[in-house]
Amino acid sequence: MIKLVLTGVWVCAVTLASVYFSVNMATAPAPAVADTKQSALELVKGETITVPVIGNGAVNGYFLGRISFMMHKDMIAGLNLPITEMTTDELFSLLVGNKMIDVSNIKAFDPGAFREEIKKGMNERLGGEYVAEVMLEQLDYLSKEDVKENSGGKPQKVGAPVKIIDTAPASETPAPSAGH
Repeated sequence: MIKLVLTGVWVCAVTLASVYFSVNMATAPAPAVADTKQSALELVKGETITVPVIGNGAVNGYFLGRISFMMHKDMIAGLNLPITEMTTDELFSLLVGNKMIDVSNIKAFDPGAFREEIKKGMNERLGGEYVAEVMLEQLDYLSKEDVKENSGGKPQKVGAPVKIIDTAPASETPAPSAGH
């Protein structure tokens, strides 16, 4: 009988201690947001761009890409940058000029190295460490044959577009997704 009472007291003590520590941890103050790295960064969204893949003097296909940047807020404050045009030019240099992506051996593509090259190129152009992170939102490849199949041949029946938003500013309208 005494063992049963002592076991009950032990279970009650352990339960009370665990509830006390759980409540204590749940009500602890959150870390200051101003001290985090992310609070010093601002998202600069990119637009969908198309880069042709040129080989043997002809266009073989197209890369469709959307790349956004995490940039330092204090450095870009009041700065009006043509990010879309700069990104397009940097992607042309990497995909066409440097041939960083080999379509015949797509498994050799290293997204980390690709991001670093874009970051390095953008920071060199801007003249400082403006870009903290590069985010690949979309990077698709369409061969010339895929484009011909989708644009020519048999017409596909397409329904009337459905209006979702009556009046949305152009900057808030999401870009259409192509590919995956």
